[in-house]
Amino acid sequence: MNYKNTVINIIKGDITEQKVDAIVNAANNTLLGGGGVDGAIHSKGGRIILEQCKKIGGCPTGEARITTAGNLPCKYVIHTVGPIYNTNRVDNEKKLYNAYFNSLKLALEYKLKTISFPSISTGAYGYPVREAVKVSFSAIIDFLDKHDGLDEINIVLFNNENFEIFNEYFSLNLPK
Repeated sequence: MNYKNTVINIIKGDITEQKVDAIVNAANNTLLGGGGVDGAIHSKGGRIILEQCKKIGGCPTGEARITTAGNLPCKYVIHTVGPIYNTNRVDNEKKLYNAYFNSLKLALEYKLKTISFPSISTGAYGYPVREAVKVSFSAIIDFLDKHDGLDEINIVLFNNENFEIFNEYFSLNLPK
């Protein structure tokens, strides 16, 4: 799929195997590792990522920070913190939107051309995938409407259900 000058791919796979300029880590506020995507990135990337995260000192929800990628095949890891899903729908959407948008903004600041995202907040943080896909789509399209410079944005999903939801939504809603 293409939007403006950017290729958007929905991929079923393991984000830690992406050969791109940066992968996005769905981190917690401490940036010190956790479960799911966060744990896999810290485990496969090695100690250097943890050491750099310690120096950063955390990250507020909706913001993003960057480290090198250690042993991963990408160059950088952009750590972002999505919201823990709760009853405040407006706050949830704003924070999730910002997590995607600010990750893209950081990639552009570092002159990166390719980036891969997981489905932020839809694992342990409980964000419903069918709601999250709409927010991620809005953030990506809004960013691309305002900024040039990214050649490729991938959304890498670990399971079939999430892959199908993202693939269908992006296919149906991406302007031709």
